[in-house]
Amino acid sequence: MPQIIGAKNLIFITNSPHMNRRNFLHAGSLTSLGIMAAKLSGWAATTGTSHPLEEATITQLQENMQKGSETSVSITQSYINRILAIDQKGPTLKAVIELNPDALSIAAALDKERQQGRIRGPLHGIPVLIKDNINTADQMMTTAGSLALSGNKAKADAFIIRQLRLAGAVLLGKTNLSEWANFRSEHATSAWSSRGGQTKCPYILDRNPSGSSAGSAVATAANLCTVSIGTETDGSIVSPASINGLVGIKPTVGLWSRSGIIPISATQDTAGPMARSVKDAAILLGPLTGVDATDPVTNESKGKALKDYTKFLDKNGLKGKRIGIEKSHFTANPDLVQLLRDAMTVLEAQGATIVEVDLLKALEPIGRRSEFLVLLYEFKDGVNRYLSGTDLTIRSLKDVIAFNEAHAAQVMPFFKQETLTDSNNKGDLSSPEYTVALTLTLSSRKIIAELMAQHQLDALSGITNGPACCIDLVNGDYDNGPSLSTPAAISGFPHITVPMGLVHGLPAGISFFATAYTEPQLISMAYAYEQASHKRTIPAFKTDLPG
Repeated sequence: MPQIIGAKNLIFITNSPHMNRRNFLHAGSLTSLGIMAAKLSGWAATTGTSHPLEEATITQLQENMQKGSETSVSITQSYINRILAIDQKGPTLKAVIELNPDALSIAAALDKERQQGRIRGPLHGIPVLIKDNINTADQMMTTAGSLALSGNKAKADAFIIRQLRLAGAVLLGKTNLSEWANFRSEHATSAWSSRGGQTKCPYILDRNPSGSSAGSAVATAANLCTVSIGTETDGSIVSPASINGLVGIKPTVGLWSRSGIIPISATQDTAGPMARSVKDAAILLGPLTGVDATDPVTNESKGKALKDYTKFLDKNGLKGKRIGIEKSHFTANPDLVQLLRDAMTVLEAQGATIVEVDLLKALEPIGRRSEFLVLLYEFKDGVNRYLSGTDLTIRSLKDVIAFNEAHAAQVMPFFKQETLTDSNNKGDLSSPEYTVALTLTLSSRKIIAELMAQHQLDALSGITNGPACCIDLVNGDYDNGPSLSTPAAISGFPHITVPMGLVHGLPAGISFFATAYTEPQLISMAYAYEQASHKRTIPAFKTDLPG
């Protein structure tokens, strides 16, 4: 069994997954973060929440480095100081699970390249935080937030991490997540993991930041980094992005490789950018594309993937577009509905035509159970393959379950692992139950395409999901309103969320999604909406609702 690092001092922080998944489901601690941080030379934690690089964009940071007022080292140091000041201390967001002890040396090497006239691209010298289910072949662990995987140091970078390094980014650290990307229990609380504890929403601290990419979302929203990387199976990028006032892109499945990422579903999994602006998300999207021989689905991206999506940042990107708004969302909380209607006014003012559609009703014949069955089968297959390639004594999902039972006090103090057990009890991918469920789930692609063709739509839209619910470790997650993550998730289609405004001080986002490899058009529409609305609000770390 792997050693439980720092278990006696474990601080539980909740980083939970997307409520949509809750609907159809119906190392060590941060002590080690401090130890890792202490290895970084020259850091000195600041106090308070002011930050010299607050809301800084990639473009601004590049301009500063170009004129010499900043270096990659100084920028990286500033974010390290910020993390040490407010992520571990007040207001104790607990978004970062581990700092990279090599971050400053990477930054220094990139500064040297810049001095020699070599600039790799727009990510050169930019610090990026990575979700803790993505392999990095360095001193950091990759655990999916699970104490069972404590000590897991990857033998090789995930494909997207290799691409990220080649693009000149600084790997700043790993972020907390809903344990096993919220695929452990029907009664889980999002944004909580046994390794990292509970992550908090930076807008109102007793609120759940959603997940499973909670740490990546909170860190980006709270200016602990410039941009970050999350992963999604169903809502795990777009939900925390929406709830934390961010832009999140779930790419077409196949645009980014999944090799080296702890899996849930070979059908639905993808990583994607999380940022404070559409432009920064677009900058991060391009360099990480590429065909990967170890992930065959990326072959579908040949001739469709691009290395630069910023050329689609068009303020007139909504002009002449037809956008289908999900009709059922008009029955939500009146304050949330008003945000949607205000957003529709912006869309129309920018030249778009709005059409109300019954997308969710059209997808009802598929049923949530079909998706869940697909994930149960693919999780077992994928996790067993992943663990068999590590140096851990934990070599299978069965071993994970046994470890959790043996360390239940640390691993399962609030909720259990019935989803892991259900998955382990399934057969292999030749099972008729799996193939039938997969066929039914993938029929969503035809349903969505036909609906869009019927109404001559350029994109589908609606409320990404409702505002943050309260952290509740006793009862777990509860429904926080309408969502639009599942259609894009089960079809593998791209999905972008953009800040739409606040409901009682809590952010909510508007979604744009369409058929496979339409990222250019979606980025153009999302950017046009963002530039016309400017709804991103800096979090103020309030302790309760205004009023």
